[in-house]
Amino acid sequence: MTSGDDQKPFGRYAPNALQRAVIAAAHSSSLKHGAFRPWLSHLVRLFGAGPIDVSYQGASFRLHDLASGAERGVLFNPDYNLPELDFLREYLPRGGVFVDAGANVGTYAVPLAKHVGANGRVIAIEPLPSAGARLAFNASASNLTNLTLVKGAAGETDGTLEIKTRSGVEGPSYRLLTILNGIGIDHIDAMKIGVGGFEDRVLVPFFHDAPQVLWPKAVAIEHLKRTVWQNDCIADMTARGYAIAGRTRSNTLLVRR
Repeated sequence: MTSGDDQKPFGRYAPNALQRAVIAAAHSSSLKHGAFRPWLSHLVRLFGAGPIDVSYQGASFRLHDLASGAERGVLFNPDYNLPELDFLREYLPRGGVFVDAGANVGTYAVPLAKHVGANGRVIAIEPLPSAGARLAFNASASNLTNLTLVKGAAGETDGTLEIKTRSGVEGPSYRLLTILNGIGIDHIDAMKIGVGGFEDRVLVPFFHDAPQVLWPKAVAIEHLKRTVWQNDCIADMTARGYAIAGRTRSNTLLVRR
């Protein structure tokens, strides 16, 4: 569900002078890194309540929940996710297809939808209604017509899945192949997946069942919860011909050879 604030035009919640000073100080110093962001978020909130409208990676974002790591990253670090975004852009041409499983508020999906242009396609899969609503606003504020939001979870089976949040959310779950077939995707240039430790249960069945024409050229896999994987999906991919092109703090980057 969206709030009334979401209906107001982008720019209505531009940061005030004191908030801009805090944001600028973060951008130009080591304060932009993760350890300092919660303190900066508290300071920004002291200087003004409500959402904040900013530009990030060529796209427009309305940031609400500064307790969210992704939204704090967008606000305080202009290079947030930049190694991953640059990697994905390298394999994602104009007119290309990008799939984002666990899209959150769109920190990958929205900038990469700008990158592929009107003739490209971005599939953003997000199970949480609040995050999906924010993603939809950010896509609209960025004047995108090429982004498809799938309101559900990428999972191991088609059915329902309980998402572990403070209040608990249960919603539809779909196999990745089911999603792609349902919206007519015939190839993928690049993909990002970050689904809270379920990455293996999405990817291993996908690569087992999907025709190779659907295998993406490049994949960024969030590995922060690798210890809870039931199967090593990275090893499964390297056995299928992918090579590890690099690693960041949060993600393993793979390329199809």
